[in-house]
Amino acid sequence: MSSQSRPGPTAAPPAPPGGGVLLHPTPERLQQAFDNGIWYALALWPALHVATTNSWGGPDSADKRDWLAGAVSDLFASRPDTDVEELEEFLLQVMADEFECVVEDESEVEVARGIWGLRKGLRGESGGDRLAGFRELEGRWRNRGAMKVDVRVVENEAEDEEEEEEEWDGFGEDMDVDMTAAEEAVPRLVPALVKVEPVVDDDGFTKVVGKKKR
Repeated sequence: MSSQSRPGPTAAPPAPPGGGVLLHPTPERLQQAFDNGIWYALALWPALHVATTNSWGGPDSADKRDWLAGAVSDLFASRPDTDVEELEEFLLQVMADEFECVVEDESEVEVARGIWGLRKGLRGESGGDRLAGFRELEGRWRNRGAMKVDVRVVENEAEDEEEEEEEWDGFGEDMDVDMTAAEEAVPRLVPALVKVEPVVDDDGFTKVVGKKKR
């Protein structure tokens, strides 16, 4: 993460001595606050929290979350003019590629705005204490307790749709069909009985007509 140490449950950045305000934070301190603030914002994202705790990104899901925080920091370092929408798209792309998760609740919007606002504050563009936004994020993370997660999880939705389409498309090329069973399932048509009219000869006797003559 831009050469700065990653924060975590046991490695949060130190608070100012005595809870005071850092009037003149150094560029290094500002960069560290930005890196750590990104981590806090992502750790508080319910969608990413669910993906990480359920190992949707594999056994190294937590490492991928940390990597994402560093990737966001590097994104701004390489492209300082990155706007909120571009950051939203970046977050969604990483969630899809690394965690196989499609976020549809638009929660990435709030996360991206939070990170973008954090950067704006650290750059002094919001006025007041530059570290206020960072401390707010840090406080939320420290006091998060049991995170309330309101996320609807839909797994393998695309695969289900494909299966439904296959069902309606009829028999596939590789599907073996038991035609005997299919025929037995169809009701057989029983030919109607043909009524044979009696034939009377010239002497008045009735002839018996065989089946072949019907």
